[in-house]
Amino acid sequence: MRSRVVPPSMIFRELRVMANQRLNIAFAGDRDVSVEVLAALLELGDAPQALLLSDQDRASHDTALVTLCESAGISPPVIRGRQLSSAASVEFLQCLELDYIVCVHFPYMLRRPVLDTASRGVLNLHPSYLPYNRGWHTPTWAILDGTPAGASLHYVDESLDTGDIVCQRHAVIDPADTAHTLYAKLKKLEVQVFREGWQQIRDGSARGTPQTDGQATAHRRQSLFDPAVQRLELDAVVRTRDLLRQLRALTTNRLDEAAYFETGARRYRVQVTITPEAMIQGPDHEACLPRRSDVAR
Repeated sequence: MRSRVVPPSMIFRELRVMANQRLNIAFAGDRDVSVEVLAALLELGDAPQALLLSDQDRASHDTALVTLCESAGISPPVIRGRQLSSAASVEFLQCLELDYIVCVHFPYMLRRPVLDTASRGVLNLHPSYLPYNRGWHTPTWAILDGTPAGASLHYVDESLDTGDIVCQRHAVIDPADTAHTLYAKLKKLEVQVFREGWQQIRDGSARGTPQTDGQATAHRRQSLFDPAVQRLELDAVVRTRDLLRQLRALTTNRLDEAAYFETGARRYRVQVTITPEAMIQGPDHEACLPRRSDVAR
């Protein structure tokens, strides 16, 4: 009996149909970048069947995520962080027959059996160039340790930021960057990485790449607040390069994350702003520059 030959045109047509099928997802997120990523998913027609949100006492953008869904004409059920491990929540997620759970700056670690409710896997968007800087405060440690910076979309396993990488991009750290300005760059890059990686997921070309554990670095949330990291010793002899690196790395949007020095019974926080001279313009700047005749020879 002769086997049936499937024409290439039919194969390509079937692949396109598969690629255009709407994926069944739940979305777990917080922070401003999660709103941008959810907007991208809605734009593609991949509306979430459920929203996994931070508990209200620690959420920053839960209302924005709900409002975004409502503006798209949907009202997915909401599961809060502390509810996730309950049997009722797990059973509900199982009933949704999810393909993926998409996590964006979701401040809770998902564990089994929640991980098993998504048949194709759980994805996480992380603001670092994995395997470098797993965990918290990634721009700070990239500057402080001199490790690569970037953004990564990766699969989630039961360890912290260790799953196979779907897509990632490197970010250049400018000498003027602080942790605050670098974080702004990384959030923009995260959205780009997600769009690229999600397209690979949708068209079936995504291939997870295992991380190289020998190069990995990781940091806990409280590591940033160690006095060995934050404290400036006023009488210490340090290289200017090292001092600037420390001050840049600890300049965020929060003063309690800044470097500090102590004198007497008082503590003083230090943040820096570094501006390339080429960016300084205007007559006031020119008036401050030394005239050629004033420059020492």
